[in-house]
Amino acid sequence: MNRIEPLPSTSANPLPTSYRRVFLVLSPSTLGYATFALESLFRNCAEPIHLHLITDSVADKEKLTEELTLRQKTAGHLWSVYAEEELAEREASLFGPYPNLRLFRHGHPCWRKITDPVLLSNDGEEMVLLDPDLYFPNKFCFEPTPETGVLLMWQKPSCLVPAKVVSSGMEQGIRFAHHVDIGVGGWRAPVDLEWMDWLLARLDCTNLTRVMHIEAIVWAALAMRIGGGYLNPNLWHCWHRNQPKRILRKMGVPGIELLRVEDFSAIKCFHAGGEAKWWLAEAKQRGMLDQSKDLTANGEILPYEELMPATYYREQRMKTTLARLGYYTVFRT
Repeated sequence: MNRIEPLPSTSANPLPTSYRRVFLVLSPSTLGYATFALESLFRNCAEPIHLHLITDSVADKEKLTEELTLRQKTAGHLWSVYAEEELAEREASLFGPYPNLRLFRHGHPCWRKITDPVLLSNDGEEMVLLDPDLYFPNKFCFEPTPETGVLLMWQKPSCLVPAKVVSSGMEQGIRFAHHVDIGVGGWRAPVDLEWMDWLLARLDCTNLTRVMHIEAIVWAALAMRIGGGYLNPNLWHCWHRNQPKRILRKMGVPGIELLRVEDFSAIKCFHAGGEAKWWLAEAKQRGMLDQSKDLTANGEILPYEELMPATYYREQRMKTTLARLGYYTVFRT
């Protein structure tokens, strides 16, 4: 039984058991856009939440505490802030037998979205996971966290890179879900730490490039291992920098104009991935984001689609051809 005692933290007030448990790995350096995720979350979430912010250092913890205390209106929701080092004892206790998992935790900060909520959760407790580049334009509730399995967002086409990590995994028989986006997710403790450590060993954790996308590869493998499904993309919507948008940006069209085609009145959450997160401030100022519709009803969960090796290698050949033709020189990703 994974049982934790309360950890000293900066917190608004005590935690009632009825509050949804929400986690966000956050650096103060991202507040240029993350402040809008926090503001819209606190204002529009129609169910009580306890937001756990996980950051790098004690100094960063102090900055986030100031942000929540002085500049955010938390609207009766609860919050706590933890620095990475404050979870060291829990890491040693829970992850002690799993060297790859411990190594993974100290890789890219985004990877701690997988590890650190586990360190703060007892068996049976939910872990609703958020990225900092989100916006919640309407009154909403999170989807129910399944007893088993994991919920993830759907994205077109795919963010499973680097290719060599995915290819290596496939060659070893590891299955990956396709179209996985990690802007919002949800699962429960306990986690099969032995399998997670095995997976990270197969992915050569010691030599993994410290890029945020590795997180998506792990989630995609986990999805095929334990099941679950995609959050309805009509409600949980990811920004897609498709070919027409690339051309418009190349022609000098301001990014803010591309957001005008998004139907913010119909979605619970907008994941402003890539460059789109830098347009949120202007979009907010122009009144484009906030709709205040009631979208508190539960959305449909869609089954995962497996990324088949034949499909993946065909896509990789196409990318190689485009690179040779100079596509990525003209349209930088």
